Amino acid sequence: MTLSQPVSPLVAPDRLVFVGGLHRSGTTALGRLLGDHPEISGLQGTGVREDEGQHLQTMYQPAVAYGGPGRFAHDPAAQLGPVTDAGEQARIGEGLIRSWMPYWDLESPLLLEKSPPNLVMGRFLQSVFPGSALVVIFRHPVVVALSSKKWQRGTSLSSLVEHWFVAHDALLRDVADLERVHVLRYEDLVADTDAALAPLTSFLGLSFPLVNSGQVRSTYSDRYRSAWSAMSGPLSGRERRRIVSRFDDAARRYGYDIEDVDARHDWSLPAP
Repeated sequence: MTLSQPVSPLVAPDRLVFVGGLHRSGTTALGRLLGDHPEISGLQGTGVREDEGQHLQTMYQPAVAYGGPGRFAHDPAAQLGPVTDAGEQARIGEGLIRSWMPYWDLESPLLLEKSPPNLVMGRFLQSVFPGSALVVIFRHPVVVALSSKKWQRGTSLSSLVEHWFVAHDALLRDVADLERVHVLRYEDLVADTDAALAPLTSFLGLSFPLVNSGQVRSTYSDRYRSAWSAMSGPLSGRERRRIVSRFDDAARRYGYDIEDVDARHDWSLPAP
């Protein structure tokens, strides 16, 4: 096996699984959980942050080029659309596979790449790799915003919450053009792990169930729940009321309650 061989015989596109979701949404936990499965190989030993494929390649700009966590989806250039030229599809696909191949166990049936901006890159990835799967994880908008504040200290909490909806609305617009996509919520994983993972096991066609090996923990949202509840002063209380007023209806469209981070309603990805 040499890298001078054509890419397609080495890595069939339908072996590829892309995991996406905003930073602090549980993408790392989900990627590791999937990578622990005997039929899936995730990128390992890369030396880059969280073993994310976005940092290993030069075919597209990583999220940091568009402002990083809490900002990148605001830039339309980050929301990559489909590649329509066959020559470009081949060039980009080969470049990406060559970047990632050294860090996969190529004997595994499925090969996983996890990067948060995959959330808004589904059409791009599936045009370059037809038949590949996109798995996206959601987490409550306020929890994601509060936990992203450490990277964007000069950005208001309201703006970080807005970024959540910009990114996820982009995904919903893409759904009609996506061949294989599965969405799950971090909170559902915590509440009933087996029930949340069973559909994902089926979606990926795995022979054995996925098992939570401690990657997803129920306590991870506690500090942000407390921080949200504590926003009651003159300034922080005003910002909280602004966020609730502005985003409550939008949150309910995703099965969330913007004010109560513990509340969830039934929700599923709209049919294309």
